[in-house]
Parts: sequence; C-alpha cells; structure tokens
Amino acid sequence: MDKELIIRSGSDNVDFALLKDGRLVELQKDEGGNNFSVGDVFIAKIRKAVPGLNAAFVNVGYEKDAFLHYHDLGPKLPSLLKFTKRVSTGKLKDYSLKNFPFEKDIDKDGKINDVIKSNQSTLVQIVKEPISTKGPRISSELSIAGRYIVLVPFSDRISISQKIEDREEKDRLKRLVKSITPQGFGVIVRTVAEGKKVAELDKDLQNLIGRWTAMCKKLDKAHHPSKVLGELNKASSILRDIFNDTFTNIHVDDEELYIQIKDYVQEIAPKKESIVKLYQSNVPIFEKFGVERQIKTSFGKTVSMAKGAYLVIEHTEALHVVDVNSGNRSNKARNQEETALEVNMISATEIARQLRLRDMGGIIVIDFIDMTKAENRKTLYNHLRDEMKDDRAKHKILPPSKFGLVQITRQRVRPEMNIKTREENPDAANGEDVEAPIGIVSKISHDLEQLLKKDYTKVTLNTHPFIAAFLTKGIPSIRSKWFFEHKKWVKILPRDAYTYLEYHFFDKDGKQIK
Repeated sequence: MDKELIIRSGSDNVDFALLKDGRLVELQKDEGGNNFSVGDVFIAKIRKAVPGLNAAFVNVGYEKDAFLHYHDLGPKLPSLLKFTKRVSTGKLKDYSLKNFPFEKDIDKDGKINDVIKSNQSTLVQIVKEPISTKGPRISSELSIAGRYIVLVPFSDRISISQKIEDREEKDRLKRLVKSITPQGFGVIVRTVAEGKKVAELDKDLQNLIGRWTAMCKKLDKAHHPSKVLGELNKASSILRDIFNDTFTNIHVDDEELYIQIKDYVQEIAPKKESIVKLYQSNVPIFEKFGVERQIKTSFGKTVSMAKGAYLVIEHTEALHVVDVNSGNRSNKARNQEETALEVNMISATEIARQLRLRDMGGIIVIDFIDMTKAENRKTLYNHLRDEMKDDRAKHKILPPSKFGLVQITRQRVRPEMNIKTREENPDAANGEDVEAPIGIVSKISHDLEQLLKKDYTKVTLNTHPFIAAFLTKGIPSIRSKWFFEHKKWVKILPRDAYTYLEYHFFDKDGKQIK
C-alpha cells in the first residue's frame, strides 16, 4: 500500500492531502490566522462558574469564552492551580515537579464552584477548536504529545496504546518507560513506539520535558490570557501522528516548508529522509497529483461510487444522515439480497473515507439498503469497522438496527471540512449554481460504465456544448481515456437545447437508452 502526502502552500494557508494508493483519504487545512488549534496551552482566567452546567467559562482571548466542564478539570486540578500560582509569581523556579508537593485529588462527582473561583489563573489546553457559534472546548488536564509518547504533568500513570496487542511488547514498553520517566509526570505510550528501543523513547521524552520547561519559563511574564505552548506546525504534527514505514513520497511545493519537513523526517525516521521531495513545476501541485479532481468529485451532497451506486449526504443541526442508493445497479445473475450486500460493502468503504475526508463529527446515521439475512448484516458491520480502523478520530459504531440503520459517533475537534463543489450556471441569469463540470463528468462516466457492460456495440452521448468540450478537448481527452479503458469509442454530440446538467445516451439505432 502506497501512501503519499501532498502539501500545497499558499499565502494564507497550507493544504495537506493524504493519498492512499492514489486515492484521496484525508484533507486538512492549516490557516495562518488560527490561534486556537487542538493541543495549544493557554494561561487564562476563570470568568465565571455556572453550577447549573457544572462548568465554567474561561477567557482565552477568543471572541467567545471557552467552555470548561467539571469532568475536564482533571483530578490533579488543585496541584495545577498551586503550581501555576507559584510559578507565575516567581516563587517557584524548579519546574521538574520532583520536589513539588501534590495536593489532594478533587472528587470525581464534585461541583465546579467548590474547586475553582472567578478571576483565578490556570493553565488550560484546547481540546476542541471553535465551531460555528461556540467557543473552544478546553481541559485543565494537560498533555504534550511527542512522536512515541505523550507527557502528562501531575500524574504517575504509565499507559500503553490499546492498539498494541502483543502482551509481551506492552510489558516491555511499560518497563522501559517507567525506568526513564521523571517523578511527577505520567506517560502515554503511542502505537508507533512498538518495537522501539529505550534510546529513541528517552530522546522523545527529553524533548517533551524541554517543551514543558520552556512553557513554564514564560508564565511569570505572560499576559492573561495568552498562548504559552503552541502545537507543532501543522506539517510536523500531521507527520508525527500518521507517518510510518508505508509512506512512499512526501511532495512539497514550498522550499522553506520542504526544508522544515525534511529536517523533521530526518529526526524521526532518518532512513525515510529521501522520500521528501520539492515539487517544482508550472502545473499546480494538486492538479499534477489528481487531488483537485478528487476534491471536486468527493465533496458535495451526492457522491458517486462504482457499480452505479451513490451516496446522498445531508447535514442537519443535530446529525449527519447518509443514504445509500443502488442507482442503476442491476445484475440479473444475482438475487436482490446479494446485490444489496455488494452495494452496501462498496458504500461502507466510501463512507469510511468520507468521514475522514470531510472530518465529519457528532452523530452519523447511515441508511444502508435493507438485507434480510443476519449473516450479511454482520458481514457489513465487520467490514465497516475494518475500514474505519485507520481513522485517528475516536469513534464508536453500533450494529445495524432492525430498520437497517447504522449509527456512528465520531469525535469532532475542529470544524468540518466543507468545500464548495458547485459553480455558477452559465445558462442562468439569476445567479443559480450547478455542479462543477468534473462532478457531472464523474456521473456520466459511471453511467457509461454500466451501459458498456450490457454489450451496446455503439453508444452516442448527447450533452450540453460546455460538457461536450470538456470531454473531447485535451491530450489525452476524457473520451480517449474511456476508449483505452473500455475498448469502445463513444460519439459525443453537443446539443444547444440541453440544460447544463442534462445528458442522454443513444444506441446505434438512435433510440434513447434508459
């Protein structure tokens, strides 16, 4: 399996496209003006506690106050508050926590106004970026993520990633990490630490302790509120979280960013340094690697798939709804149950991709095509779970209900990726918009694939002149690609009377094909 990371740098933001075997599976954007990224640590003041919500609103410098729930305080809150106060006033210069006396843990079922007060200074970390009309969601249980481990101040726990299944390896990692972890800190061992030696783990740990120390040094001069520890730049944080031996190429179109990424890869995986490449061409990088085309066809309300099937994705205030449609899928050699299973399996793969691609969060309800056999429903459920294993966001999938619905909850920590795929309609004077040409072409291609499987010897496509030109111009043209793929030539006739979205296929006798 080939994995490629394509990085496009602009004046205001940087776009990251993750390709798996050439197929776009993840798209992220790093906006230069975003000062409230997940992982950032702020020194802030409690504005007010709200007992009815058992939460507090905290001023972190955003236009809306951040939300801090009691359950996000962490058991060591009294120790954190005491440490923050002493460091901020200059009374404590030792940031190691080795000799720092910890306070008693707070009650896990306590009340917010019993543990914090208005105007109190505290360290908080962004766990959910501002979304829609809501301010950031924060936590006072701090953690600093590295390549192999996550450092947790004011803790004594050593935790191992649940994705490491080998019991002996878990025990080995726990022994190693316990021997190098300083007093007053806890550690979470990440999945990528599997098989690593103590020297690599210790180097990562020392780097994290260095970041903690640098943050503490800022506290006595820091304004309230202000950021005292920023997450790594987006490129480094993405590589830290997803980079592994399966990566084959990282293409970057900006020289400064290329040097940063090359240095970071050299640090975390010296043998893979050569896969980082500076892209230099007049053709935009997303065009060259087919990312732009996939963005146009993957976003939007309707998503076409193989076998003529398609998804309809709707977003309401409370949840996302995905409807699976078989489209013009028909196969007389199989019964309805087998056809339903085949379409559902294709849809499950695409849905898992869409959740990552759009970064959809909250509640997602999927209406699969009804299946009567319990073993088929179980097969679908297991397939969907396997397809979502690579999803880094926390999620939970419930088995299909008796109505054929599958419910998914997926963690949302940043705004959903929403890309406009519709363009101004050249036929309309009232400002209406329609699907982009590449979106229409994608549907035409799927319909044509089904027709050619039915042994039509000659097919003619009638379509709007703009679409006809889009299909026939260029070397190679889309029509030429159809010929190489299906070994049949499609005649394309532009029709001035057609609307922008209209197209029809005709057979050799001039009869419209249904």
